[in-house]
Amino acid sequence: MRRRRPFLAALIAAAMAGGAAGAQLAKADDAAAKPAEAVAAEAPFLSENNAAMDRMMAAMEVKPSGDIDADFVAMMSPHHQGAIDMAIAYLRYGKNEQLRRLAQEIIVEQQQEIAAMQLALGKPAPASVPAPTQPSAPALTVPAASAAGHHHDHSGAISPSPQK
Repeated sequence: MRRRRPFLAALIAAAMAGGAAGAQLAKADDAAAKPAEAVAAEAPFLSENNAAMDRMMAAMEVKPSGDIDADFVAMMSPHHQGAIDMAIAYLRYGKNEQLRRLAQEIIVEQQQEIAAMQLALGKPAPASVPAPTQPSAPALTVPAASAAGHHHDHSGAISPSPQK
């Protein structure tokens, strides 16, 4: 049975890669029908999306460890991260509000599932970080006029005044 696992994993990976290649060919046919201007505008999204898929596929190539639980998490975590990376790329370039909302939900749900898998194995959850589509805390600035009503802590950072 152990011998079949690497074969099965390779078969699944090949099927996924083949499906991705077929999807890329279909997209290429669709792109040929679009005006060159529209295709050029889509290039940054396609580049980011393809890079996300390449990272995901490479990270999913896990050598079996003999621990099904650990192997499952080792393969699923990059799969979920790939979905997150693809959703981020969509949020950078996509316009459809329904799809943008769905992409935001994908990010949250996939991050939660990665954390749940880590916790199920007794590992610490990944560190909390700002949402990838939001500016990080140091990048935020508060204009002087709106700083009224805020107080400074000893580090010099601005924080909201307590609500009464």
